[in-house]
Amino acid sequence: MRPAPALTRKRLRQAGFYYAEALVSTVIVGVCLAPAVSALHSALEAPAVEVGIVNGRQHLQSKLEQVLAQPIADLDAAAAAAGSPGTPTSYSEPAGTADRVLVYLSRYDGDNADGDNNSFTGTDSGLLWVRVQTVGGTPSLTALATP
Repeated sequence: MRPAPALTRKRLRQAGFYYAEALVSTVIVGVCLAPAVSALHSALEAPAVEVGIVNGRQHLQSKLEQVLAQPIADLDAAAAAAGSPGTPTSYSEPAGTADRVLVYLSRYDGDNADGDNNSFTGTDSGLLWVRVQTVGGTPSLTALATP
């Protein structure tokens, strides 16, 4: 037996999408696709940014190790020549160098013998403060050197 014609039309309408439904679903997919592609683009750029950060950190560590390998008397002389902890010393890389690193040296008052709570005044038993920093200001590494 054949089904009634009214039931067949009803089933046919429910079986597929109307043109408007297809159009609305296409627009929704299009609207959602733009942010998804943007997020994917950012995720693909992240490794390159990470490589730059790691290389910069390794450059700073290398420079700090080079400075700390110098005789303490030479570092103390460079600190005295700089005059203040905010003045780059002769151990800094020359101007115009890519990813230039500045080296700051100063005598360090670790025991606060003069009582002024300033770590960069007074004298101590040979403590020397060392900071290496990129020209932009961050990141930086700091260490104390002793004879």
